[in-house]
Amino acid sequence: SYKDNKRHGYFEVSFADGDRFVGDYKDDKRDGQGTYTYASGDKYVGEYKDGKKTGQGIYTFVSGNKYVGEFKDSKKTGQGTFTFADGNKYVGEWMGDKRHGQGTFTFVDGSKWVGEWENANLNGYAITYNSDGSIYQEGIFKDDVFQYAQKKSKLDKHKDTCKEIGFTPKTESFGNCVLKLMDKD
Repeated sequence: SYKDNKRHGYFEVSFADGDRFVGDYKDDKRDGQGTYTYASGDKYVGEYKDGKKTGQGIYTFVSGNKYVGEFKDSKKTGQGTFTFADGNKYVGEWMGDKRHGQGTFTFVDGSKWVGEWENANLNGYAITYNSDGSIYQEGIFKDDVFQYAQKKSKLDKHKDTCKEIGFTPKTESFGNCVLKLMDKD
């Protein structure tokens, strides 16, 4: 259907380049739920807003890679999981299509990198683990390169734990959570 001579509602559209979109339009832009299949074989299933991937979605690459998570302005932004065809996996925060924020990269051999990411690399405090679960390196990283050893204080670890389980920093409940964890030490 059309509204004011603009696509509005459910449409199935095939493009000259071989791409195909099936889903909702509003004011002639993809808006709502939809499936976009690219001529290359890549496929996106998820939410759109103002013509851009925005909200929850799944992007499957013809290479076998797959991203499940949040998008904003057609870029991976927010929480998401990227599984590589070779079995490696990243779970964590994204910004502008890059790993950015707290996250865990698990390699197919079981080793992992856990920490702060910026521009797709470990940048800041992180811990790398061997495949047997033992710590390999703990400290400060810059662009995936270990700089120097630094352990987080127990207080910082407790604050991170309380934040991860959903308490809002600088609230009474957050403070109580930190105190309870400190009492257990």
